[in-house]
Amino acid sequence: MRFTLELMFWCAVALLAYPYLVYPVLLWLLAQVSPRRTTLAGQPSDLPSLTLVISAYNEAEVIGGKIENSIAIDYPVDRLEVLVVSDASDDATDGIVRDWQARDPRVRLVRQEERRGKTSGLNLAMGEARGEVVVFSDANAMYRPDALRKLVRHFADPEVGYVVGAQLYNPGAESEATASEGLYWRLELMLKRLESRFDSVVGGDGAIYAIRRQLFWPLQPDDINDFVNPLQIVAEGYRGVFDPEATCTEDAAEGFAKEFRRKRRIVNRTWRAVRRYGHRLSLTRHTRFLFLLLSHKVIRWFSLPIFALALMANVGIVMLAPSPLYLTTLAAMLAGIGLGLLGRALDRRGLRMPRVVYLPYYYFLVNLAALLGIWDEARGVRHAVWTHVRSG
Repeated sequence: MRFTLELMFWCAVALLAYPYLVYPVLLWLLAQVSPRRTTLAGQPSDLPSLTLVISAYNEAEVIGGKIENSIAIDYPVDRLEVLVVSDASDDATDGIVRDWQARDPRVRLVRQEERRGKTSGLNLAMGEARGEVVVFSDANAMYRPDALRKLVRHFADPEVGYVVGAQLYNPGAESEATASEGLYWRLELMLKRLESRFDSVVGGDGAIYAIRRQLFWPLQPDDINDFVNPLQIVAEGYRGVFDPEATCTEDAAEGFAKEFRRKRRIVNRTWRAVRRYGHRLSLTRHTRFLFLLLSHKVIRWFSLPIFALALMANVGIVMLAPSPLYLTTLAAMLAGIGLGLLGRALDRRGLRMPRVVYLPYYYFLVNLAALLGIWDEARGVRHAVWTHVRSG
């Protein structure tokens, strides 16, 4: 019995550590030993026509600044169009876009009369897009002037089907939630860079990613477009690359509660995408990508039940035969839970918390959100309507 419990415990610990400690090191080694080469154009003289698609729902606060940022981008005027997809906005968003449309022929409003979510809006927009390359963006994602040129240069390689840029968070007054998300996001950016070098970056980024227009297929309303579409593109034999020089900035979630709801929606839709479209990936043709998908996403989503399994095994071992090692690991796990609960209590009261508290709290929070997102899918609850981080 003790051997079984110890085996269970260490397997669970290995799975908990794998996505955050083992996978980055393993991926770095694989990227060194067996990288995939990319043909990269420095500054292509014949730039492709490009459509920038901006998703918007009640974005009157930022949409004017976003359009101004978009038309000021360093890209040939006659090869750029800006489509703003309004998901039945009922504030001043559409009026602001129409004002810009009257001033600049590159700007067009595509309105979805009934609120059906971001993905349905993108289906509608893609029927209007004229560019050879389509770049997807959020209304509050502000691009660097050279971001579009950085993205499109990768399409010089015929094997590249999508290109993901680097979304960075705006500096400013940092809360515990944004600090926690920022630490997590730095790990994500590192993984994107290594995945791109080894094979394909797993998924896109709704704030900044580009595709060849012909590689977009109409999506179901409850699909998460910046994960499903890249997955479809990989299944067709193309690859996706990450360009850390193609950057934009936007705001992180303002608090833990909003971050929790956002993560729950994202995992609900991403898990559904894996179940709905995963069969298109072949174990022989897409071995590398499947390894990345499992390592980067799937194992993480089940961290909370794996943690529970490790805890139960640890308690069982201590009950059978206490030892300094397993008493220490049990104390560490209980301390982590205690700090997470303390963080929850402080957060509910609106009190500030030190890093030693908010990092465990964030860890348990996002992993609970992931588990609940999967549970939502299992019971038929589907999050299709898109909400930006500035709303509840």
